[in-house]
Amino acid sequence: MATSGSKNFELDVAEYVEEAYERCGIEARTGYDLRSARRSLNLLFADWANRGLNRWTIQQQELPLASNVADYPLGILIMVVASSSGLLIGETITGGTSGATAKITNEPTSGSGDLESNTLAITVPNGTFTAGETITGSTSSVSTTVSTAVDLSPVQSSIDILSAVIRQNTGTSQSDIQISRISRDEYINIPSKNSTSRPTQFYVDRSITPIIKLWPTPDSSDYTLVYDRLVRMDDADAGINTLDMPFRFYPCLAAGLAYYISLKYAPDRIQVLKTVYEEEFTRAAEEDRDRASLHLTPSRDYYTFI
Repeated sequence: MATSGSKNFELDVAEYVEEAYERCGIEARTGYDLRSARRSLNLLFADWANRGLNRWTIQQQELPLASNVADYPLGILIMVVASSSGLLIGETITGGTSGATAKITNEPTSGSGDLESNTLAITVPNGTFTAGETITGSTSSVSTTVSTAVDLSPVQSSIDILSAVIRQNTGTSQSDIQISRISRDEYINIPSKNSTSRPTQFYVDRSITPIIKLWPTPDSSDYTLVYDRLVRMDDADAGINTLDMPFRFYPCLAAGLAYYISLKYAPDRIQVLKTVYEEEFTRAAEEDRDRASLHLTPSRDYYTFI
């Protein structure tokens, strides 16, 4: 008998819900049952983010740095304006109505990572810019109008940074230099936060809108921060949506949703469904790993030569 020849099996949200309810020994009968299951599904995704690395949600980002700007969004934050002409990289812009402020970190035709016309890459705003208001550059004194409100969601979808380098001389002579991550305590205890040089360390402020704090502060706009970031999975919104994951996590998702639904509707099955879920997650997480060899090299600093 011939095989199907297809390798495209994929469940949508409604089918995951049906599978989960069946494992609980009950049937979804109302629109509220589906809405309740979707809510549980999105909470399950938050649990996965807390459990560690889901490698398919890792994205590499290139963030051009600006001279004398130390704090950057974890992601690229875009402001659309009527005209970006005359505004300067590194200067502070202020909203005439809102009083909100931010620094410009990149603009069209400036260095690597060029933007579309009439857009600005900015730091996380202090305050909220409003569409239609006038903004003015602190150094250039140039004014323009904000076309649309700043969308923070691309940055707020970031979970964490896994690794980062500072890139110089983009092109054939490109040079990537690793920078190390430090803790909040280490960062707050740096006495010379305003010193300028090539950044060697970074701290991630994991607030609602995450921020990368570099040290030393960049002394040039010729640096690019290249980093791997972990981002949120796409939400489960409609029943016809498919989900943002590789097929090897399908059993884990079905088991996890069944366990979450049992907490509300099938308390007699909670323990068995939890056990199945944890087993499925362990198998999937162990498979979703980096297969590169690990090499440990002792530092010569700890040897005493005789």
